[in-house]
Amino acid sequence: MFKEFKAFVNQGNAMDLAVGVVIGAAFGKIVNSLVNDLIMPIVGLLTGGIDFAQRYILLHAPNAPTPPGATVEEMRKAGAVVFAYGAFINTIVEFFIVAFAVFLMVRQINKWRGTAPAPAKV
Repeated sequence: MFKEFKAFVNQGNAMDLAVGVVIGAAFGKIVNSLVNDLIMPIVGLLTGGIDFAQRYILLHAPNAPTPPGATVEEMRKAGAVVFAYGAFINTIVEFFIVAFAVFLMVRQINKWRGTAPAPAKV
């Protein structure tokens, strides 16, 4: 069984997957920083200073009163149920950035391999 496992690991697919997971985790941190630290502040500036990460709708108030303008984390710690749509907006923006970066990377790799698809005729 050990020989079979060793053959599986050395086959290449498992190693490629492991490298992909490690690089993907690091790339995810970079993209997360890009979105939260660079892109969303600009979007917030263009939308009048709105911080999307702190946009929410209070669904259920806790027993103790919460201060107006409290952050999502403060509301959750106080026991409130919040609909945090701003975090969802950030996640959507992050997804599109990751998808576009992967698209550019695959496109470049295809050019290097000489397997780039022909441009679509409109």
